[in-house]
Amino acid sequence: MKKLINDPKNVVQELFTGFVAMHHPKYSFVGDAKNIVVKSELPEDRVMLLIGGGSGHEPLFIEFIGEGFADGVCQGNVFAAPSPDTILTATKALDKGKGVLYVYGNYAGDNMNFDMAAELAEMEGIQTATVRVWDDVASAPPDAVNERRGIAGDLFVIKVAGAACDSGLELSEVHRITAKARDNTRTMGVALAPGYIPGETKATFELGPDEMEIGMGLHGEPGVRRGKLKPADEVVDEIIDLLIADLPFAAGDEVCLLVNGYGATTRMELLICVGRALETLKEKGIKVYHSLIGNYATCQEMAGVSLTMMRLDDELKKHYDYPGTCPALCQMCQR
Repeated sequence: MKKLINDPKNVVQELFTGFVAMHHPKYSFVGDAKNIVVKSELPEDRVMLLIGGGSGHEPLFIEFIGEGFADGVCQGNVFAAPSPDTILTATKALDKGKGVLYVYGNYAGDNMNFDMAAELAEMEGIQTATVRVWDDVASAPPDAVNERRGIAGDLFVIKVAGAACDSGLELSEVHRITAKARDNTRTMGVALAPGYIPGETKATFELGPDEMEIGMGLHGEPGVRRGKLKPADEVVDEIIDLLIADLPFAAGDEVCLLVNGYGATTRMELLICVGRALETLKEKGIKVYHSLIGNYATCQEMAGVSLTMMRLDDELKKHYDYPGTCPALCQMCQR
């Protein structure tokens, strides 16, 4: 697969370098490894939000730093968790005495490394709390929700977490609200074609020219069903039925909706999918408070789409509506 890169071993450092150069002086590097970025002017006397995970899913996580979003971000190599030392360095750079909230996807490597960093931070007198995002309904049954993967639902959870931090709440309260957002968020996707890790010649998975896979993960993890490609309306309806049954969502609920592309998905396809999703949810009596489309949680040039719904109450709506900007979103909740 052809890519506009230099040395595959340096893609993470170079993507971070490009990001900082583009947004100078708002964001700054921490340390020499060039895989940690924080706000250049950190607010005082409040909880800080640190997000991170493997690279290769841009704009997640690097472009979700901003006002009302994350205060810092650290990433590992492509599809690999950041190291405990990296996370600890970022934590120490962020902490202003009120603690640091970690938000990241629920993967074994991330869990282990962030937990180790939290233990090291505690030894240095820094309070931390963790919310692992596990929105992917395809990856485990409802009775094992804490075994699910974190995918595009990260966007909504990070938005709520950033607002809660910026509101000046204590760490325990920020954690509670962020976990509430996570627990009311569900995602399901369909893959049409694979992505390629920089420097690799083999695709992350294989699909036939007329095949799709419902529920495939962001790294090519198996989904719930593989079969012949269907029209967009049928795919969207199947995904929505699976999402609704899982939480479950019900008539009268109010939700935020994200129609997310995996990297190679065109705006044309996303608009077709969101049109059907809005129509179907209206028929089911579910009100869409706000909808977004775009490539936000990707797998390089993977083709396909995921649908995310976050059920709202007054508290979550207040934090979702909190003014926020980040490079991935010029104005999150401007309706």
